[in-house]
Amino acid sequence: MRLGGCNLSCRWCDTPYTWDWSGIGDSGVAYAPKDELHPMPWREALDRLLAYEVGLVVISGGEPLSQQKRLLPLVRGLRARGSDVEIETNGTIAPAADLVACGVRFNVSPKLSHSGDPENRRIVPEALRALAAVPGTAFKYVCRSEADLDEVASIVDRCGARPVWIMPEGQTSADNQRHLAMLGDHVVARGWNLTTRLHVAVWGDRRAI
Repeated sequence: MRLGGCNLSCRWCDTPYTWDWSGIGDSGVAYAPKDELHPMPWREALDRLLAYEVGLVVISGGEPLSQQKRLLPLVRGLRARGSDVEIETNGTIAPAADLVACGVRFNVSPKLSHSGDPENRRIVPEALRALAAVPGTAFKYVCRSEADLDEVASIVDRCGARPVWIMPEGQTSADNQRHLAMLGDHVVARGWNLTTRLHVAVWGDRRAI
């Protein structure tokens, strides 16, 4: 489930239609909230998600933790019916105790300097430490170069933001593969985990309908 609205403005964001109403990202396209966002009562969202009959529901954005109070009844409903729930977040907002108590997992993607936002907006040590304390949390860093890995190491040392997963930046299969090949040996040497962007490998930059 993808939510709208984000407190960051990554220049290379691959889902700018969830937040970029002014066209400030790399695409330069200004999207309209009335076309992209569709308000829905949580019970309707719950019914639609349960109808897929999947074991894991991933809540992404935008930035889902900006709406965590509104998410709470939906998450409780999913968990009560046996669904695992994973929330993708940029790590700038600490999770509420009630949400953590539901047994959700967090996939945290702290943004590096190449995202274009100033560090005081994109790196919030208290929030990262709070997320790191939740069992099952993983930290995914989008990287382009070996220098990016040094920046990751600094964040990990300061905030305990681990386990570390490195994902290549790229909205095309060619860019994805190029950055993956460039990063691979360096990631392995640091003892970190390496992952690709499977959706890009399969569908490129094509937006889902």
